[in-house]
Amino acid sequence: MAEFPATQRYIDTGRLRLIAANPELVAEDLAGRDRLSAVLGARVSDSWPPELYDRRAMEHAARQLTNPLEARWSFWYLVNRRDEEDELVGICGFKGRPDARGSVEIGYSILPQFRNQGIATEAVAALVGWAFAQGAVQEITAETFPHLKQSIRVLEKNGFHFAGKGSEHGVIRYLLDRSSLI
Repeated sequence: MAEFPATQRYIDTGRLRLIAANPELVAEDLAGRDRLSAVLGARVSDSWPPELYDRRAMEHAARQLTNPLEARWSFWYLVNRRDEEDELVGICGFKGRPDARGSVEIGYSILPQFRNQGIATEAVAALVGWAFAQGAVQEITAETFPHLKQSIRVLEKNGFHFAGKGSEHGVIRYLLDRSSLI
């Protein structure tokens, strides 16, 4: 497993650059696509933001990022590093820092035109590695709906297994335990 410093601001994978959110980036995101594009150095599609990352979610993230204990455990912007032009394709991250048991929940959202290309799978793999390298994390959970087969496949490709009902009606939970990686 790769070693990642706790203060790391980006992670490069085969084709993606995951850029850790910070208050300044989220402020630019709230200001509009052109501003976000300028600070990321990447094209931002007219379809931005992805599902489940609306203005309310951005404002919540901005508040979360001001807390030093939570800031590392927020989300990362996913930039597809293409030859012709880098492009923002989605987000992936955590819903907060690990709890007392060492459990953290991961989530992701990809713009529709970039789905079914392995982007979410690649991003989740990178953040799973990052989270387990932090030491305190013993398990990573994710919640999705049973009809979102693509989302379930992302989790299964990353070693998650079905763990039962989720925290809300109609939601299912997946789990990846650190001990399963040893």
